[in-house]
Amino acid sequence: MTRVIHTGDTHIGYAQYHSPVRRQDFLDAFAAVVDDAIDDGVDAVVHAGDLFHDRRPALTDLMGTIRVLRRLADADIPFLAVVGNHEAARGGQWLDLFERLDLATRLGDEPITVDDTAFYGLDHVPVSRRDTLAYDFASHDASYATLVAHGLFEPFAHADWDTKTVLEESDVAFDAMLLGDNHTPGRAEVADTWVTYPGSTERASASEREGRGYNLVRFDETAAAGDDRVEIRRRALETRPFVFVEVDLDAREGEPAVRERVRQHDVTDAVVLVEVTGDGDSITPAAVEAFATDRGALIARVSDRRTVETDESVDVHFADPESAVRERVESMGLSAAALDIDDAVRSTGVADSNVRETVKTRVTDQLDDPGAFVTAGDITPEERGGDSVGDEGDESDDDGSDANDESDDDGSDANDESDDDHNANDTDESTETTPTDGQVSMEDYL
Repeated sequence: MTRVIHTGDTHIGYAQYHSPVRRQDFLDAFAAVVDDAIDDGVDAVVHAGDLFHDRRPALTDLMGTIRVLRRLADADIPFLAVVGNHEAARGGQWLDLFERLDLATRLGDEPITVDDTAFYGLDHVPVSRRDTLAYDFASHDASYATLVAHGLFEPFAHADWDTKTVLEESDVAFDAMLLGDNHTPGRAEVADTWVTYPGSTERASASEREGRGYNLVRFDETAAAGDDRVEIRRRALETRPFVFVEVDLDAREGEPAVRERVRQHDVTDAVVLVEVTGDGDSITPAAVEAFATDRGALIARVSDRRTVETDESVDVHFADPESAVRERVESMGLSAAALDIDDAVRSTGVADSNVRETVKTRVTDQLDDPGAFVTAGDITPEERGGDSVGDEGDESDDDGSDANDESDDDGSDANDESDDDHNANDTDESTETTPTDGQVSMEDYL
């Protein structure tokens, strides 16, 4: 019998709403999962990708993650993981570094056996490369087998990966597929195999209204009724409260009515998201946001969904403008170098006075790599290092996006919903100065 915690999409390092407190929340949620693993004495923690929010995590996020993983290692609980699209890089992966430190095991086509269960891994693979992907896995002699993978698999929302094809073409019969990328938890049975998502451990977008959590998975003949062999139970995590306030204004109502609706909620230390619809007078979103924070909210955002009559109809949305900018940039198919420049210009970690020098340094670092100046859609599989299962973690694109991003940019090398993940060609051979954004690349370590 094998008991594991199945988690994923922790997105450590995501400074949501540009808030350092929210950034810490994502690390704290991961730490809470590890706390439960140690308290329950599970046999392993299985992470299905997107441990980090981008491929260049800040040093504070990296060190915080190492501290958490070290506690897990001290408890003799293995950390088994695959690489997600947000954190994937062309060179070495952060997971490789953690493996060198004896803090993690990167799953691949060779089985990693824990008790009587063999675990395999499939890193994120862009849609454009899946037609030639061979699902070849080494044999095992364990009682059970499971595949840990990152992507949007059928039959769940926003799916672009045929689960049945994976199961039928694989030369290993899997009892379960433990997945990551879709932030909405769910489970289904496909070709007599249980397929499940644990959901994200923190709310990475306003659309993630349900509570966060993870899966507790047990492989045992007596785990469930009949011959299921696999038991999947969901456990809740206590995370930062989100308060969703929906206000449908009548014709004669205005900002006082919005404030009254906010007043009816306990907003202490919460992220408060107000959505205004209906008729009524115009409101000042900033005033409503200030009202909520004065009442104790950590963050407040107002979205006025009503149409404003000007020369054209405009949907005014104040909730998360940086997300809209990211979505637009990622849809343009820019080269890695262009995305790196965009990252330097818009990153909250680069002071205005350092932007020019940071951009110059990043471009100079990539001059010896012609591929960095090729648009994402023009990069060939050969340039990325082949199509074997074990090598798929070295890149990422938008077609494996988190389920709540609803963007599809096949073949792109940009990670979705990420502020700082556009640096595909980081190098340790800086010719002048190093970036001052507090981020580090794998080449600094591997």
